[in-house]
Amino acid sequence: MPKNRWMMGMLSLVAAITLSACNTDSGTSEEPMDMDNATEENMSGDSEHMNMDHSGSGEVPDDLQEAQNPTFEVGSQAIIETDHMEGMKGAEATIVGAYDTTAYALTYTPETGGEPVENHKWVIHEELENPGDEPLEAGDEATISADHMEGMDGATATIDSAEQTTVYMVDFVPTTGGEEVTNHKWVTEDELSAE
Repeated sequence: MPKNRWMMGMLSLVAAITLSACNTDSGTSEEPMDMDNATEENMSGDSEHMNMDHSGSGEVPDDLQEAQNPTFEVGSQAIIETDHMEGMKGAEATIVGAYDTTAYALTYTPETGGEPVENHKWVIHEELENPGDEPLEAGDEATISADHMEGMDGATATIDSAEQTTVYMVDFVPTTGGEEVTNHKWVTEDELSAE
């Protein structure tokens, strides 16, 4: 009889572990546990942008220039038309900041190891280490000095494309639910539309 109790106890334990694993948040939700070090997984059906900070401090590089006449003014609302992360496309954004710069899509291998992150959007010119005054071009290499994602800061990146544009820092509530994402960096002007 004690052997049967032990077996029943083990079966109960295995069932509890299995059920709790089924209920574990796999990171596909836009509700990060730690808003400053949140992970982004499975956005747009891929895992290239894992460990992306959903929310930020709102700090920007000292040499970043505020946009003089942005299409979307600070404090205004816009609809996000891109899907950098799950729950982003179609969300209503509040514009927190607007800056004129060069935005780069780039590929890099995280400093923490792992697979290369391809075509990451966006890192801006002022978030590169000593990039010079002129915009970089596709194929150029640069060192990233931003930490949008784990392992990004200090990584060597290859520029995939460059776009002279206005970039926006935005707050939004994901369409998938969850907590508000604040000070998200970056969304470009063509990734927003008027309400």
